[in-house]
Amino acid sequence: AEDCAKGMFFNGALSAVAALGGSAAADQCRAASETRKYIDFFNYPITSFLKLTFTAASLLHRDLGGYGPVFHKLGAQAVQDFLATPVGKTLLLLAGKDPKRLLTILPGAFKTAVTYGDRAADFPAPGQAHFTMKRDFMPHPYHEGVLKTVLEAMGVANVRVTGHRTAPLEVTYHITWE
Repeated sequence: AEDCAKGMFFNGALSAVAALGGSAAADQCRAASETRKYIDFFNYPITSFLKLTFTAASLLHRDLGGYGPVFHKLGAQAVQDFLATPVGKTLLLLAGKDPKRLLTILPGAFKTAVTYGDRAADFPAPGQAHFTMKRDFMPHPYHEGVLKTVLEAMGVANVRVTGHRTAPLEVTYHITWE
C-alpha cells in the first residue's frame, strides 16, 4: 500500500491508451485500475498502475508490435507528462545540456514521482551510462521509454537504452548517446 505513483502517470497512460486504442480501451484500463479519477499530484497504489498498464498492453500489443512497444510508449508518455510539471522543468534546467548531469540527478526526480525503489547512475566511459533501478515494479521496456525520452527532451542525439534484468525487481539500463 505504501508503494505509490503520482496520478499524472495514470492520467497520461489513460490519454495515451485513448489516443492509441480509442476511448473504449481507455475505459477498460480505467476499470482494471479500480479507480475512476486521478488527481495529478496525489499518490495512488502502484498495483493499480500495473493493472492499468498491463491491461493497456494486452489491448494494444497486436497493433503496436508487441508488449514491449506498448510499455515503451507508456514510459515515453510518463516523461512527457512529468517534464510538463514545474518539477520536470526544473530537472531539465538543472541538467542543462549535460546528459551525465541529468542521469546523476534523475534518481532524485524519481523520488518525487514514486514512493518506492532505489536508482543510481554510473558512467563507465564518455557517452555511456549504467542506470540501475532496484525494487522497481515496471517492465524494463517502460523505463527504456522513460530514459530515452528524457535524454532526447534535452536534445541528446542518438540515444540508445537497453535494459537487462539482474534480479526479480532489478534492472540495469545500458545507455549510450552522442
